[in-house]
Amino acid sequence: MLLATRPLLKDRNLSINGKEALKDVPENIVVMPLTDTSAFVGATSPHASSRHVFKLGVIKDVRLLCLFRFKLWWMIPRTGSSASDIPLETQMLLLKARQGPTSSQSTYIIFLPVLDGNFRSSLQGNSSDELEFCVKSGDPAVVTSESPKAVFVNYGDHPFDLVKDSMMILEKQFGTFALRETKQTPGMLDWFGWCTWDAFYSDVNPQGIKDGLMSLSQGGTPARFLLIDDGWQDTINEFLEQGEPFVDGLQFRSRLANIKENKKFRRIANEANSKTPSDLKEFISDIRTFDLKYVYVWHALLGCWGGLVPNAVATKNYDPKLRYPILSPVYLANMRDISMDSMGKYGICLVDPDKISQFYDDLHGYLASQDVDGVKVDAQNILETISAGLGGRVSLTRRFQQALEGSIAANFSDNSIICCMAQSTDSIYHLKQSAVSRASDDFYPKEPTTWARHVAAVAFNSILHGELVVPDWDMFYAWHDILLFIFIPRAVGGCGVYVCDKPGRHDFKILQRLVLPDGSVLRAKYPGRPSRDCLFTDPVTDGKSLLKIWNLNKCTGVIGIFNCQGSWPVPSTNKAFQMVTSSELSGQVSPACVEYLEEVIGLLWTGECAVFSFKTGGVSR
Repeated sequence: MLLATRPLLKDRNLSINGKEALKDVPENIVVMPLTDTSAFVGATSPHASSRHVFKLGVIKDVRLLCLFRFKLWWMIPRTGSSASDIPLETQMLLLKARQGPTSSQSTYIIFLPVLDGNFRSSLQGNSSDELEFCVKSGDPAVVTSESPKAVFVNYGDHPFDLVKDSMMILEKQFGTFALRETKQTPGMLDWFGWCTWDAFYSDVNPQGIKDGLMSLSQGGTPARFLLIDDGWQDTINEFLEQGEPFVDGLQFRSRLANIKENKKFRRIANEANSKTPSDLKEFISDIRTFDLKYVYVWHALLGCWGGLVPNAVATKNYDPKLRYPILSPVYLANMRDISMDSMGKYGICLVDPDKISQFYDDLHGYLASQDVDGVKVDAQNILETISAGLGGRVSLTRRFQQALEGSIAANFSDNSIICCMAQSTDSIYHLKQSAVSRASDDFYPKEPTTWARHVAAVAFNSILHGELVVPDWDMFYAWHDILLFIFIPRAVGGCGVYVCDKPGRHDFKILQRLVLPDGSVLRAKYPGRPSRDCLFTDPVTDGKSLLKIWNLNKCTGVIGIFNCQGSWPVPSTNKAFQMVTSSELSGQVSPACVEYLEEVIGLLWTGECAVFSFKTGGVSR
């Protein structure tokens, strides 16, 4: 098939801008041109199925970057030089094509597996260095024999422009998502925040929240944004023995019994002399005296981790039914986690999809009546595991995401939602209104081996994620032994800044470098991403590379330099691959590492810069 435009399939080779992208392309592959630089690539099969794996062609001797799901919920990067380096569940593939002897400019080629009808696609490589794509519906009853628009391909000479241009094209093609700069940005992003999770876990309580807000205020970094995490809801955990101490993982067995708050935040009739607030509204009114601007609360996509209590008076109108997640072979090949294992064992009581809009509207309408300003919505990718018999994963995700965003718009005034555990493209390509979403696995304060890879993962994931949302870097500890290493990425990340310390445990000397006395934060302009010369290196396990994260502010450029050498998690082993390296690394850094400087400096700029060092306080020209 010959294209009139630049992506060209000829003699079983796919060439883009004169550069060979794929060799030995099978005959069942089809190419549909879009623009002068882009096309859809798909395939046909002689039989219909709910899942297909198609070979696309051979990739060898290139520099490549993959963003792939190593868990059901989360992505991490991987670099390599051939298709055999491309993991299962790759959701973005970026190639740097080989330069010819007369070429002085690099060509970058991007492959984006997308949603084609009711089917979701992902990329993977095999041992023969063949790039493959897998398409699946998640429902044995939803089948197809062709997927002509499974993978989007584009090229350009600037990697960040290429990703942006590609998402602009796909936005127009699909109409199911919108770009970050077109969305209303929640106001909480510009104010310092505190999340209750690591401070209290599910034992969060009114007095503890007051103590935390008081502690931060007295230290000169007052929280203006509060996130009351898991533990405020009225839930039942039928699998928890009475008196059993909290162990991480027990919360994933809980089911929602009522959309209202639990007895820690609501006084019952015979507690007239109790210090417990009469209801959530009274408590929020009380803590507003700390000059809080935004109060968010947590809930899972299905209400709680285990869904809804099936026979409770307050939930029966939503007709919840117990379903057990079906884990695909790909998920079983990648890394398991405690949340998925728990939900798989104990099941999930799913709201009837026909009543999900009613459920969200009731929940958010009640929260708004209690003066809650917004929500963090967790466990969003769970739908792909329970979509059999419900039209498949793409269709089910679309229904829930549209209902969720519709309810947010109807009940809250500031596009007030933080999405979480939502890094599958099922969710990513349905982010029509949501403007903030978590960009990586959690920050685990008690697991030092995860700290470095957390920073690297968010930065690399933001290459894709940052075109649609403001990436959320998660909460962090403001008293940690390695505080600066965790703190500085938030300064260059363009993200919200919120901590999760226990009351009284804060390093205010460090916090005051980013949090102003009025509680506002100095937030950079764009999502923080790796510098161009870091894109195809592995700053976590190659033993030699530094990670540089660039951004802009209103006046100039900023760049953070990090030694992230440590370990990546290895899918299918639940272990980590670790590279032993020296404690010191050296590398090149210059203002040229910062993209788009001309946006803030202006047309008269000659290229000269003065560089201020955060660590030394020195300035160099």
